[in-house]
Amino acid sequence: MSVARLRELLPDYARDLRLNLGSVTSQSQLSPRQLWGSVLAAAIASRGRTTLAELEPEAVQHLDPAAATAARTAAAVMAMNNIYYRTLHLLEDPEYSRLRAGLRMNALANPGVDKVDFELWSLAVSAVNGCGRCLTAHEHELRERGVAREMIQEAIRVAAVVHAVAVTLEAAETSAAITSTI
Repeated sequence: MSVARLRELLPDYARDLRLNLGSVTSQSQLSPRQLWGSVLAAAIASRGRTTLAELEPEAVQHLDPAAATAARTAAAVMAMNNIYYRTLHLLEDPEYSRLRAGLRMNALANPGVDKVDFELWSLAVSAVNGCGRCLTAHEHELRERGVAREMIQEAIRVAAVVHAVAVTLEAAETSAAITSTI
């Protein structure tokens, strides 16, 4: 199970995704830990069974157990936060933003790995989930810690490609299942 196998599974009409998946996983400005944590977190957030099954084993080869756990934690916590904060942003009543969230987010304060890595992974998940408020918060935190815009963009590129692969494979698998029953 690997990036190579996942690229083989992509249909011909997704040639650009094949190329992009290869480039974002092999020519990154991110450290291997940052890259593969972003890949794992984005794969989880993308909810694609095949994508996660192919990428997770390769990602954990590049991550120590603490980093793999932290990437999974980023995906889990941001799944909650992205819905909550995106909803607050979309509601027209600003009073909701003044209310206490009442949601546990201890992992954000102590993720068990370098804070920059965890912030990049949280940013990647927030990109997949489309939470502008969370994207702004994580981008701000990364910039405050001296992370270059190009590195932030790289995590977003990883998230975009992994998500596109997951969506495309899910659609191709569904189409194949429908076709086989006709």
